[in-house]
Amino acid sequence: MIRINLLTVERERSKKKGVAAIATGGGGRGLLAAAQPMTLACGLLLVLTGAYIGWRYVSLTRESNQIDSDIGRAQEEAGRLHGLIMQVQQFEQRRAQLSQRVTLIEQLRKGQTGPVHMLDQISRALPPMLWLTELKQGANGEVVLDGRCTTLTGLSDFVANLEATGYFKKSIEIVSSQTEAFAGPPPADLIKFSVRAIFQPPTPPSPGTVVPAAVAAARQQTAASR
Repeated sequence: MIRINLLTVERERSKKKGVAAIATGGGGRGLLAAAQPMTLACGLLLVLTGAYIGWRYVSLTRESNQIDSDIGRAQEEAGRLHGLIMQVQQFEQRRAQLSQRVTLIEQLRKGQTGPVHMLDQISRALPPMLWLTELKQGANGEVVLDGRCTTLTGLSDFVANLEATGYFKKSIEIVSSQTEAFAGPPPADLIKFSVRAIFQPPTPPSPGTVVPAAVAAARQQTAASR
């Protein structure tokens, strides 16, 4: 007769079921318990990354707005400075024009005073019985005087007086002198003459220079007439 120990088989089955239950039940809880910290760490990392990105975006936006504001102020300042530069340029142009006008006025004044002094000295140098009929002024102060006189002595006195003024360069040249009849009345002979001189205002004398009495007197008369 064959006997089969069923109790032993049942025990083996019970042991296998217990091991499977342990493997499927308690082991899963352990894996879940181990995965939870990793999940929390990844979530926290994502939150921190999002917070950093948001902070960085806000910071860059603020810096961009500040740069735009600075650019706007710089453009306004550049426009203001451009206006000032234009005003300065206009002022410089006006000053240059005024300077040119002042220079021109001074030149005209000098040009006016020269003929005035020349005519004054010529009129003072005229001796009695001598008169001028024409005065021609050329370049470099050259002056040609045409006139009439009654004697050659009067003509020589006129030349000497011109040289004594100090306003005419020596030597004064008598270009021509000829006698012509005057129909009167009373009839007489006149001397027609032409004199060439160079008008040159005298330079101030250096200290210690002795000025001739005739020139000094002429200068005093000129200063008094002014």
